[in-house]
Amino acid sequence: MAMKPRRAPAKKKQPAAVETSQSIAEQTALFLKQGNKVDVIQSGISGQPSMAKPRENAADRTQASNTASK
Repeated sequence: MAMKPRRAPAKKKQPAAVETSQSIAEQTALFLKQGNKVDVIQSGISGQPSMAKPRENAADRTQASNTASK
């Protein structure tokens, strides 16, 4: 007799995002009330360190070749 495929048990439903938003608002208010400040970071900037090798732009290559020939 063929066995039924087994399923993973159902996961619990995540709490509504409203709870999370309220929690963040409360934590932010407490942070500011304690005299801390929030730094504004430009769009596109990441706090994660880059694992990639820094790119060399065309101006750097031109300058390097000019100094090497002297």
